[in-house]
Amino acid sequence: MIIACIRKAVPYFLRTALFPLLLAAAALSTVQGEALAHAALVHADPEDGAVVATPPKSFVLTFSEPVSPIVLKLTEPGGDTAVLDHFMLHDSTLDIEAPAGLGGGTYVLNWRVISEDGHPVSGSAVFSIGAPGAQTAPAAAGSIDWPVRVAIWLARIALYAGLFIGVGGAFFRNWIGEGSPAASRIALLTVLVGLIAAPLSVGLQGLDALGLSLPGIGQAITWRTGLSTTYGTTAAIAAAALAAGAIATVSGPRPGKLLSLVGLLAIGAALAASGHASAAQPQWVTRPAVFLHGVGIAFWAGALVPLGAAFAARSREAPAILRRFSRTIPLAVLALAAAGIVLAVIQMQSVEALWTTAYGRVLTAKLCLLVVLFLLAAVNRFWLTGPAGRGDRGAELRLRRSIRAEIVLVLAIFAVAGLWRFTPPPRALAEAAAAPASVHIQTGKAMAELTITPGHAGSVSASIMIMTGDFKPLDAREVTLVLSNPAAGIEQIRRPAARNGDGTWRVGNLALPVPGKWMARIDILISDFELAKLEGAIEIRP
Repeated sequence: MIIACIRKAVPYFLRTALFPLLLAAAALSTVQGEALAHAALVHADPEDGAVVATPPKSFVLTFSEPVSPIVLKLTEPGGDTAVLDHFMLHDSTLDIEAPAGLGGGTYVLNWRVISEDGHPVSGSAVFSIGAPGAQTAPAAAGSIDWPVRVAIWLARIALYAGLFIGVGGAFFRNWIGEGSPAASRIALLTVLVGLIAAPLSVGLQGLDALGLSLPGIGQAITWRTGLSTTYGTTAAIAAAALAAGAIATVSGPRPGKLLSLVGLLAIGAALAASGHASAAQPQWVTRPAVFLHGVGIAFWAGALVPLGAAFAARSREAPAILRRFSRTIPLAVLALAAAGIVLAVIQMQSVEALWTTAYGRVLTAKLCLLVVLFLLAAVNRFWLTGPAGRGDRGAELRLRRSIRAEIVLVLAIFAVAGLWRFTPPPRALAEAAAAPASVHIQTGKAMAELTITPGHAGSVSASIMIMTGDFKPLDAREVTLVLSNPAAGIEQIRRPAARNGDGTWRVGNLALPVPGKWMARIDILISDFELAKLEGAIEIRP
Protein backbone atom coordinates (compact mmCIF):
# COMPACT_ATOMS: atom_id res chain seq x y z
CA MET A 1 0.00 0.00 0.00
CA ILE A 2 2.75 2.42 0.98
CA ILE A 3 4.74 1.65 -2.21
CA ALA A 4 1.67 2.32 -4.36
CA CYS A 5 1.07 5.63 -2.59
CA ILE A 6 4.64 6.66 -3.23
CA ARG A 7 4.50 5.79 -6.94
CA LYS A 8 1.44 7.96 -7.44
CA ALA A 9 2.72 10.89 -5.39
CA VAL A 10 6.34 11.11 -6.65
CA PRO A 11 5.72 12.71 -10.10
CA TYR A 12 3.56 15.51 -8.70
CA PHE A 13 5.91 16.14 -5.80
CA LEU A 14 8.99 16.33 -8.03
CA ARG A 15 7.31 18.73 -10.47
CA THR A 16 6.33 21.00 -7.60
CA ALA A 17 9.63 20.87 -5.73
CA LEU A 18 12.12 21.12 -8.61
CA PHE A 19 11.85 24.85 -9.34
CA PRO A 20 12.35 26.19 -5.79
CA LEU A 21 15.24 23.81 -5.22
CA LEU A 22 17.03 25.00 -8.34
CA LEU A 23 16.29 28.61 -7.40
CA ALA A 24 17.77 28.29 -3.92
CA ALA A 25 20.72 26.17 -5.08
CA ALA A 26 22.06 29.22 -6.85
CA ALA A 27 21.91 31.13 -3.58
CA LEU A 28 23.86 28.44 -1.70
CA SER A 29 27.07 29.34 -3.50
CA THR A 30 26.79 32.92 -2.24
CA VAL A 31 26.92 31.85 1.40
CA GLN A 32 30.65 31.22 1.55
CA GLY A 33 33.35 32.11 3.99
CA GLU A 34 31.71 35.16 5.56
CA ALA A 35 32.30 34.64 9.28
CA LEU A 36 31.08 31.06 9.32
CA ALA A 37 32.00 30.74 12.97
CA HIS A 38 29.10 30.87 15.41
CA ALA A 39 31.36 31.34 18.44
CA ALA A 40 34.48 33.46 18.15
CA LEU A 41 37.89 32.87 19.71
CA VAL A 42 38.50 35.82 22.01
CA HIS A 43 41.92 34.93 23.39
CA ALA A 44 44.52 32.17 23.09
CA ASP A 45 47.39 31.50 25.49
CA PRO A 46 49.97 31.22 24.00
CA GLU A 47 48.75 33.79 21.50
CA ASP A 48 48.87 33.24 17.78
CA GLY A 49 52.40 34.16 16.66
CA ALA A 50 53.81 34.28 20.20
CA VAL A 51 57.34 33.15 21.10
CA VAL A 52 57.55 31.80 24.64
CA ALA A 53 60.77 31.15 26.55
CA THR A 54 59.71 27.88 28.19
CA PRO A 55 57.25 25.11 27.24
CA PRO A 56 53.73 25.99 28.44
CA LYS A 57 52.10 23.70 30.98
CA SER A 58 48.69 24.29 29.42
CA PHE A 59 46.94 25.92 26.49
CA VAL A 60 44.00 28.23 27.20
CA LEU A 61 41.32 29.10 24.62
CA THR A 62 38.64 31.64 25.52
CA PHE A 63 35.56 31.95 23.29
CA SER A 64 32.74 34.47 23.02
CA GLU A 65 30.18 31.91 24.21
CA PRO A 66 30.17 28.44 25.81
CA VAL A 67 31.53 25.66 23.58
CA SER A 68 32.07 21.89 23.67
CA PRO A 69 35.40 20.56 22.35
CA ILE A 70 35.33 17.99 19.55
CA VAL A 71 38.90 17.82 18.23
CA LEU A 72 42.02 19.22 19.94
CA LYS A 73 45.40 18.54 18.35
CA LEU A 74 48.96 19.86 18.56
CA THR A 75 51.08 19.73 15.42
CA GLU A 76 54.77 19.55 16.37
CA PRO A 77 57.74 21.03 14.46
CA GLY A 78 58.51 17.73 12.76
CA GLY A 79 54.95 17.40 11.47
CA ASP A 80 53.75 14.79 14.00
CA THR A 81 50.34 15.39 15.56
CA ALA A 82 49.41 14.75 19.18
CA VAL A 83 45.78 14.46 20.28
CA LEU A 84 45.03 16.62 23.33
CA ASP A 85 42.46 14.69 25.36
CA HIS A 86 43.07 16.13 28.84
CA PHE A 87 41.23 19.42 29.32
CA MET A 88 38.95 21.35 31.65
CA LEU A 89 35.97 23.33 30.38
CA HIS A 90 34.95 26.41 32.36
CA ASP A 91 31.93 27.94 30.62
CA SER A 92 33.54 29.69 27.61
CA THR A 93 37.17 28.94 28.58
CA LEU A 94 38.95 25.74 27.57
CA ASP A 95 42.02 24.84 29.63
CA ILE A 96 44.01 22.12 27.81
CA GLU A 97 46.85 20.16 29.39
CA ALA A 98 50.03 20.43 27.29
CA PRO A 99 52.06 17.29 26.48
CA ALA A 100 55.20 16.83 28.53
CA GLY A 101 58.66 17.28 27.05
CA LEU A 102 57.92 19.87 24.38
CA GLY A 103 61.13 21.03 22.75
CA GLY A 104 62.03 24.17 20.85
CA GLY A 105 60.49 25.12 17.53
CA THR A 106 57.14 26.12 16.06
CA TYR A 107 53.86 24.42 17.01
CA VAL A 108 50.26 24.70 15.81
CA LEU A 109 47.37 24.26 18.25
CA ASN A 110 44.40 23.07 16.18
CA TRP A 111 40.93 23.15 17.70
CA ARG A 112 37.43 22.28 16.61
CA VAL A 113 34.51 22.91 18.96
CA ILE A 114 30.72 23.01 18.89
CA SER A 115 29.21 26.41 19.67
CA GLU A 116 26.16 26.88 21.85
CA ASP A 117 23.81 26.94 18.86
CA GLY A 118 25.06 23.52 17.74
CA HIS A 119 27.41 24.55 14.92
CA PRO A 120 31.06 23.56 14.52
CA VAL A 121 33.81 26.17 14.83
CA SER A 122 37.48 25.52 14.05
CA GLY A 123 40.77 27.37 14.00
CA SER A 124 44.42 27.25 14.93
CA ALA A 125 47.06 29.22 16.81
CA VAL A 126 50.75 29.13 15.85
CA PHE A 127 53.36 29.66 18.58
CA SER A 128 57.04 28.95 19.08
CA ILE A 129 59.09 27.75 22.03
CA GLY A 130 62.51 29.38 22.39
CA ALA A 131 62.63 30.60 18.78
CA PRO A 132 60.70 29.94 15.56
CA GLY A 133 61.77 26.75 13.84
CA ALA A 134 63.36 26.64 10.42
CA GLN A 135 60.19 25.03 9.06
CA THR A 136 56.81 26.32 10.16
CA ALA A 137 54.34 23.64 11.17
CA PRO A 138 51.30 23.44 8.85
CA ALA A 139 48.12 25.14 9.99
CA ALA A 140 44.71 23.53 9.84
CA ALA A 141 42.97 23.79 6.49
CA GLY A 142 39.93 26.02 6.40
CA SER A 143 38.45 25.29 2.97
CA ILE A 144 34.76 24.60 2.49
CA ASP A 145 33.74 20.99 1.85
CA TRP A 146 31.03 21.65 -0.71
CA PRO A 147 29.68 18.07 -1.00
CA VAL A 148 29.08 17.99 2.77
CA ARG A 149 27.59 21.48 2.73
CA VAL A 150 25.17 20.67 -0.10
CA ALA A 151 24.22 17.37 1.54
CA ILE A 152 23.44 19.16 4.83
CA TRP A 153 21.32 21.71 2.96
CA LEU A 154 19.35 19.09 0.99
CA ALA A 155 18.76 17.02 4.13
CA ARG A 156 17.49 20.12 5.90
CA ILE A 157 15.03 20.86 3.06
CA ALA A 158 13.82 17.25 3.07
CA LEU A 159 13.31 17.39 6.84
CA TYR A 160 11.37 20.65 6.54
CA ALA A 161 9.15 19.12 3.85
CA GLY A 162 8.47 16.07 6.00
CA LEU A 163 7.62 18.11 9.07
CA PHE A 164 5.69 21.01 7.60
CA ILE A 165 4.00 19.44 4.58
CA GLY A 166 3.81 15.83 5.78
CA VAL A 167 3.01 16.14 9.50
CA GLY A 168 1.16 19.42 8.89
CA GLY A 169 -0.86 17.67 6.18
CA ALA A 170 -1.72 14.84 8.57
CA PHE A 171 -2.99 17.40 11.09
CA PHE A 172 -5.10 19.11 8.41
CA ARG A 173 -6.58 15.78 7.28
CA ASN A 174 -7.63 14.84 10.80
CA TRP A 175 -8.80 18.21 12.11
CA ILE A 176 -9.99 20.29 9.13
CA GLY A 177 -10.96 17.88 6.38
CA GLU A 178 -9.80 14.69 4.69
CA GLY A 179 -9.19 16.31 1.32
CA SER A 180 -8.45 13.53 -1.16
CA PRO A 181 -6.50 10.26 -1.41
CA ALA A 182 -3.87 12.09 -3.46
CA ALA A 183 -3.24 14.52 -0.59
CA SER A 184 -2.84 11.63 1.84
CA ARG A 185 -0.33 9.98 -0.48
CA ILE A 186 1.73 13.16 -0.76
CA ALA A 187 1.63 13.66 3.02
CA LEU A 188 2.79 10.08 3.54
CA LEU A 189 5.55 10.48 0.94
CA THR A 190 6.94 13.64 2.51
CA VAL A 191 6.80 12.10 5.99
CA LEU A 192 8.79 9.09 4.77
CA VAL A 193 11.32 11.41 3.11
CA GLY A 194 11.61 13.27 6.40
CA LEU A 195 12.11 10.00 8.31
CA ILE A 196 15.10 9.30 6.07
CA ALA A 197 16.44 12.85 6.32
CA ALA A 198 16.24 13.11 10.13
CA PRO A 199 18.84 10.43 10.98
CA LEU A 200 20.89 11.23 7.88
CA SER A 201 21.17 14.85 8.97
CA VAL A 202 22.64 13.67 12.30
CA GLY A 203 25.43 11.88 10.46
CA LEU A 204 26.05 14.91 8.28
CA GLN A 205 26.18 17.09 11.41
CA GLY A 206 28.86 14.73 12.73
CA LEU A 207 30.85 15.04 9.49
CA ASP A 208 30.72 18.82 9.71
CA ALA A 209 31.68 18.83 13.39
CA LEU A 210 34.70 16.59 12.81
CA GLY A 211 35.70 18.22 9.52
CA LEU A 212 35.36 14.92 7.62
CA SER A 213 34.31 14.40 4.01
CA LEU A 214 31.29 12.39 2.85
CA PRO A 215 33.04 8.96 2.91
CA GLY A 216 33.36 9.40 6.69
CA ILE A 217 29.58 9.00 7.08
CA GLY A 218 30.12 5.30 7.78
CA GLN A 219 32.33 5.85 10.84
CA ALA A 220 30.80 5.31 14.27
CA ILE A 221 32.49 8.42 15.67
CA THR A 222 30.66 10.51 13.06
CA TRP A 223 27.27 9.45 14.40
CA ARG A 224 28.31 9.70 18.03
CA THR A 225 29.51 13.23 17.44
CA GLY A 226 26.35 14.23 15.61
CA LEU A 227 24.17 12.86 18.38
CA SER A 228 26.25 14.63 21.04
CA THR A 229 25.41 18.07 19.62
CA THR A 230 22.21 19.95 20.37
CA TYR A 231 21.05 19.09 16.85
CA GLY A 232 20.90 15.43 17.93
CA THR A 233 18.01 16.38 20.22
CA THR A 234 16.26 18.24 17.40
CA ALA A 235 16.59 15.25 15.07
CA ALA A 236 15.24 12.83 17.72
CA ILE A 237 12.16 14.98 18.42
CA ALA A 238 11.65 15.55 14.68
CA ALA A 239 11.76 11.79 14.05
CA ALA A 240 9.11 11.28 16.75
CA ALA A 241 6.94 13.97 15.10
CA LEU A 242 7.34 12.30 11.70
CA ALA A 243 6.48 8.87 13.10
CA ALA A 244 3.35 10.29 14.73
CA GLY A 245 2.42 11.99 11.45
CA ALA A 246 2.93 8.79 9.43
CA ILE A 247 0.69 6.74 11.71
CA ALA A 248 -1.91 9.53 11.85
CA THR A 249 -2.05 9.60 8.03
CA VAL A 250 -3.11 5.96 7.72
CA SER A 251 -5.08 5.51 10.98
CA GLY A 252 -8.69 6.14 11.93
CA PRO A 253 -10.20 9.47 13.07
CA ARG A 254 -9.77 9.13 16.85
CA PRO A 255 -6.11 8.01 17.00
CA GLY A 256 -5.38 10.14 13.94
CA LYS A 257 -6.49 13.31 15.72
CA LEU A 258 -4.42 12.60 18.81
CA LEU A 259 -1.27 11.55 16.93
CA SER A 260 -1.43 14.41 14.43
CA LEU A 261 -1.77 16.91 17.28
CA VAL A 262 1.21 15.34 19.05
CA GLY A 263 3.16 15.52 15.79
CA LEU A 264 2.28 19.19 15.27
CA LEU A 265 3.39 20.17 18.78
CA ALA A 266 6.56 18.08 18.42
CA ILE A 267 7.51 20.11 15.34
CA GLY A 268 7.67 23.25 17.46
CA ALA A 269 9.60 21.43 20.19
CA ALA A 270 12.12 20.06 17.69
CA LEU A 271 12.88 23.47 16.21
CA ALA A 272 13.14 25.06 19.65
CA ALA A 273 15.67 22.47 20.85
CA SER A 274 18.63 23.84 18.84
CA GLY A 275 19.70 26.40 16.28
CA HIS A 276 20.47 30.12 16.09
CA ALA A 277 17.21 31.44 17.47
CA SER A 278 16.87 28.97 20.33
CA ALA A 279 20.41 29.78 21.51
CA ALA A 280 19.70 33.53 21.63
CA GLN A 281 18.92 35.34 24.85
CA PRO A 282 16.48 35.74 26.51
CA GLN A 283 15.57 32.11 25.93
CA TRP A 284 12.27 32.43 27.77
CA VAL A 285 11.26 34.57 24.76
CA THR A 286 13.17 32.94 21.88
CA ARG A 287 12.33 29.29 22.52
CA PRO A 288 8.54 29.83 22.78
CA ALA A 289 8.74 32.10 19.72
CA VAL A 290 10.52 29.37 17.72
CA PHE A 291 7.89 26.88 18.93
CA LEU A 292 4.98 29.08 17.78
CA HIS A 293 6.70 29.90 14.49
CA GLY A 294 7.21 26.22 13.70
CA VAL A 295 3.65 25.22 14.61
CA GLY A 296 2.25 28.11 12.56
CA ILE A 297 4.29 27.14 9.50
CA ALA A 298 3.19 23.50 9.78
CA PHE A 299 -0.49 24.46 10.06
CA TRP A 300 -0.34 26.70 6.99
CA ALA A 301 2.03 24.69 4.79
CA GLY A 302 0.32 21.42 5.68
CA ALA A 303 -3.02 22.74 4.44
CA LEU A 304 -1.90 23.67 0.93
CA VAL A 305 -1.62 20.22 -0.65
CA PRO A 306 -4.93 18.88 0.79
CA LEU A 307 -6.79 22.04 -0.27
CA GLY A 308 -5.35 21.99 -3.78
CA ALA A 309 -5.99 18.28 -4.17
CA ALA A 310 -9.58 18.60 -2.94
CA PHE A 311 -10.44 21.23 -5.56
CA ALA A 312 -8.47 19.40 -8.26
CA ALA A 313 -10.60 16.30 -7.58
CA ARG A 314 -13.75 18.49 -7.47
CA SER A 315 -14.68 16.99 -4.14
CA ARG A 316 -18.11 17.92 -2.81
CA GLU A 317 -16.50 18.54 0.55
CA ALA A 318 -13.95 20.99 -0.86
CA PRO A 319 -16.01 24.19 -0.25
CA ALA A 320 -16.80 23.18 3.34
CA ILE A 321 -13.14 22.29 4.00
CA LEU A 322 -12.08 25.64 2.56
CA ARG A 323 -14.50 27.53 4.81
CA ARG A 324 -13.27 25.73 7.93
CA PHE A 325 -9.67 26.45 7.00
CA SER A 326 -10.43 30.13 6.29
CA ARG A 327 -11.87 30.55 9.77
CA THR A 328 -8.78 29.11 11.50
CA ILE A 329 -5.84 30.28 9.38
CA PRO A 330 -5.82 33.95 10.54
CA LEU A 331 -4.92 32.87 14.08
CA ALA A 332 -2.07 30.65 12.86
CA VAL A 333 -0.71 33.36 10.56
CA LEU A 334 -0.88 35.93 13.36
CA ALA A 335 1.12 33.67 15.70
CA LEU A 336 3.58 32.82 12.92
CA ALA A 337 4.15 36.45 11.95
CA ALA A 338 4.41 37.75 15.52
CA ALA A 339 6.94 35.08 16.49
CA GLY A 340 8.92 35.70 13.30
CA ILE A 341 9.10 39.43 13.94
CA VAL A 342 10.31 38.89 17.53
CA LEU A 343 13.01 36.47 16.39
CA ALA A 344 14.13 38.74 13.54
CA VAL A 345 14.48 41.73 15.87
CA ILE A 346 16.54 39.70 18.36
CA GLN A 347 18.77 38.16 15.70
CA MET A 348 19.29 41.18 13.44
CA GLN A 349 19.73 44.04 15.97
CA SER A 350 19.97 46.63 13.16
CA VAL A 351 18.31 47.30 9.81
CA GLU A 352 21.69 47.60 8.08
CA ALA A 353 22.40 43.95 8.85
CA LEU A 354 19.75 43.01 6.26
CA TRP A 355 22.21 43.80 3.46
CA THR A 356 25.60 43.85 5.22
CA THR A 357 25.58 40.26 6.53
CA ALA A 358 25.00 36.87 4.90
CA TYR A 359 22.34 36.08 7.50
CA GLY A 360 20.54 39.33 6.68
CA ARG A 361 20.61 38.64 2.95
CA VAL A 362 19.08 35.22 3.52
CA LEU A 363 16.39 36.85 5.68
CA THR A 364 15.79 39.46 2.97
CA ALA A 365 15.29 36.73 0.35
CA LYS A 366 12.91 34.91 2.68
CA LEU A 367 10.95 38.11 3.37
CA CYS A 368 10.56 38.78 -0.36
CA LEU A 369 9.14 35.29 -0.87
CA LEU A 370 6.89 35.74 2.16
CA VAL A 371 5.49 39.02 0.81
CA VAL A 372 4.42 37.25 -2.38
CA LEU A 373 3.05 34.34 -0.34
CA PHE A 374 1.02 36.65 1.90
CA LEU A 375 -0.35 38.47 -1.14
CA LEU A 376 -1.48 35.20 -2.68
CA ALA A 377 -3.01 34.14 0.63
CA ALA A 378 -4.88 37.46 0.84
CA VAL A 379 -6.25 37.04 -2.69
CA ASN A 380 -7.39 33.53 -1.81
CA ARG A 381 -8.95 34.63 1.48
CA PHE A 382 -10.79 37.77 0.36
CA TRP A 383 -11.50 37.27 -3.35
CA LEU A 384 -11.57 33.56 -4.18
CA THR A 385 -12.73 31.71 -1.05
CA GLY A 386 -16.30 33.04 -1.16
CA PRO A 387 -17.02 32.39 -4.86
CA ALA A 388 -15.24 29.01 -4.76
CA GLY A 389 -17.31 28.03 -1.72
CA ARG A 390 -20.49 28.83 -3.69
CA GLY A 391 -19.44 26.57 -6.56
CA ASP A 392 -18.02 29.17 -8.98
CA ARG A 393 -15.92 27.00 -11.33
CA GLY A 394 -13.81 29.95 -12.51
CA ALA A 395 -12.97 30.89 -8.92
CA GLU A 396 -12.17 27.24 -8.15
CA LEU A 397 -9.75 27.09 -11.09
CA ARG A 398 -7.99 30.31 -10.04
CA LEU A 399 -7.85 29.08 -6.45
CA ARG A 400 -6.20 25.82 -7.51
CA ARG A 401 -3.59 27.73 -9.49
CA SER A 402 -2.97 30.10 -6.59
CA ILE A 403 -2.55 27.19 -4.16
CA ARG A 404 -0.02 25.56 -6.52
CA ALA A 405 1.91 28.83 -6.57
CA GLU A 406 1.78 28.92 -2.76
CA ILE A 407 3.23 25.39 -2.59
CA VAL A 408 6.12 26.39 -4.86
CA LEU A 409 6.75 29.49 -2.74
CA VAL A 410 6.67 27.49 0.50
CA LEU A 411 9.23 25.02 -0.87
CA ALA A 412 11.40 27.92 -2.01
CA ILE A 413 11.18 29.40 1.51
CA PHE A 414 12.28 26.04 2.96
CA ALA A 415 15.26 26.02 0.60
CA VAL A 416 16.25 29.59 1.45
CA ALA A 417 15.77 29.06 5.20
CA GLY A 418 18.07 26.03 4.96
CA LEU A 419 20.92 28.41 4.11
CA TRP A 420 20.79 29.81 7.65
CA ARG A 421 22.62 26.65 8.70
CA PHE A 422 25.78 28.24 7.25
CA THR A 423 25.42 31.84 8.40
CA PRO A 424 25.85 33.26 11.92
CA PRO A 425 23.21 35.83 12.92
CA PRO A 426 24.29 39.45 13.40
CA ARG A 427 23.50 38.97 17.09
CA ALA A 428 26.28 36.37 17.37
CA LEU A 429 28.66 38.52 15.33
CA ALA A 430 27.96 41.51 17.60
CA GLU A 431 28.50 39.41 20.71
CA ALA A 432 31.81 38.17 19.33
CA ALA A 433 32.87 41.71 18.44
CA ALA A 434 31.97 42.95 21.93
CA ALA A 435 33.86 40.15 23.67
CA PRO A 436 36.81 41.38 25.72
CA ALA A 437 40.49 40.79 25.04
CA SER A 438 42.60 39.65 27.96
CA VAL A 439 46.16 38.73 28.92
CA HIS A 440 47.69 37.24 32.06
CA ILE A 441 51.08 38.66 33.08
CA GLN A 442 53.14 37.27 35.94
CA THR A 443 56.49 37.90 37.60
CA GLY A 444 57.98 36.73 40.87
CA LYS A 445 56.66 39.77 42.75
CA ALA A 446 53.24 40.27 41.22
CA MET A 447 50.75 39.12 38.63
CA ALA A 448 47.95 40.86 36.76
CA GLU A 449 44.95 39.97 34.62
CA LEU A 450 44.35 42.74 32.08
CA THR A 451 40.95 42.78 30.34
CA ILE A 452 40.07 45.28 27.61
CA THR A 453 36.38 45.63 26.74
CA PRO A 454 35.36 45.43 23.96
CA GLY A 455 38.36 43.65 22.53
CA HIS A 456 38.39 45.54 19.23
CA ALA A 457 39.80 48.83 18.05
CA GLY A 458 37.95 51.95 19.12
CA SER A 459 36.72 53.31 22.42
CA VAL A 460 37.42 50.77 25.18
CA SER A 461 37.85 50.42 28.92
CA ALA A 462 40.41 48.38 30.81
CA SER A 463 40.04 46.33 33.98
CA ILE A 464 43.09 45.13 35.93
CA MET A 465 43.09 42.51 38.67
CA ILE A 466 46.39 42.32 40.58
CA MET A 467 47.81 39.77 43.04
CA THR A 468 51.15 38.84 44.52
CA GLY A 469 53.35 36.27 42.81
CA ASP A 470 51.94 33.55 45.09
CA PHE A 471 48.27 34.41 44.35
CA LYS A 472 47.62 36.49 47.47
CA PRO A 473 45.78 39.85 47.46
CA LEU A 474 48.02 42.79 46.61
CA ASP A 475 47.21 46.13 48.24
CA ALA A 476 48.90 48.51 45.79
CA ARG A 477 49.11 52.25 46.22
CA GLU A 478 48.93 53.11 42.53
CA VAL A 479 48.42 51.23 39.26
CA THR A 480 49.25 52.69 35.84
CA LEU A 481 48.46 51.15 32.47
CA VAL A 482 50.88 51.80 29.61
CA LEU A 483 49.91 50.73 26.07
CA SER A 484 51.86 51.03 22.81
CA ASN A 485 51.78 49.63 19.30
CA PRO A 486 55.28 49.91 17.78
CA ALA A 487 54.22 48.30 14.49
CA ALA A 488 51.67 51.07 13.94
CA GLY A 489 54.03 53.81 15.14
CA ILE A 490 52.00 54.48 18.30
CA GLU A 491 54.15 55.41 21.29
CA GLN A 492 53.26 54.84 24.91
CA ILE A 493 49.76 55.78 26.08
CA ARG A 494 49.82 56.18 29.88
CA ARG A 495 46.64 56.09 31.92
CA PRO A 496 46.34 55.96 35.74
CA ALA A 497 43.90 53.34 36.98
CA ALA A 498 41.22 53.95 39.60
CA ARG A 499 40.47 51.38 42.28
CA ASN A 500 37.02 49.81 42.17
CA GLY A 501 35.05 48.60 45.15
CA ASP A 502 35.58 44.96 44.11
CA GLY A 503 39.37 45.24 44.37
CA THR A 504 40.05 45.64 40.65
CA TRP A 505 41.53 48.72 38.97
CA ARG A 506 39.81 50.40 36.05
CA VAL A 507 40.83 52.70 33.20
CA GLY A 508 37.97 54.37 31.29
CA ASN A 509 37.76 56.63 28.23
CA LEU A 510 40.58 54.78 26.52
CA ALA A 511 40.94 54.87 22.73
CA LEU A 512 42.85 52.21 20.79
CA PRO A 513 42.73 53.49 17.20
CA VAL A 514 44.10 50.45 15.36
CA PRO A 515 43.85 46.67 15.72
CA GLY A 516 46.82 44.38 16.09
CA LYS A 517 49.29 43.36 18.78
CA TRP A 518 49.58 45.99 21.49
CA MET A 519 52.29 45.96 24.13
CA ALA A 520 50.82 46.36 27.61
CA ARG A 521 52.78 47.35 30.69
CA ILE A 522 51.26 47.57 34.15
CA ASP A 523 53.20 49.64 36.68
CA ILE A 524 52.24 48.65 40.23
CA LEU A 525 53.45 50.92 43.02
CA ILE A 526 53.60 48.53 45.96
CA SER A 527 55.26 50.96 48.39
CA ASP A 528 57.27 54.18 48.32
CA PHE A 529 60.36 52.17 47.48
CA GLU A 530 59.00 49.24 45.45
CA LEU A 531 57.63 49.35 41.91
CA ALA A 532 56.66 46.23 39.96
CA LYS A 533 56.47 46.39 36.17
CA LEU A 534 54.58 43.67 34.31
CA GLU A 535 54.80 43.51 30.50
CA GLY A 536 52.93 41.44 27.95
CA ALA A 537 51.21 41.56 24.57
CA ILE A 538 47.45 41.72 23.97
CA GLU A 539 45.70 41.20 20.63
CA ILE A 540 43.09 43.82 19.71
CA ARG A 541 40.64 42.77 16.97
CA PRO A 542 39.53 44.99 14.06
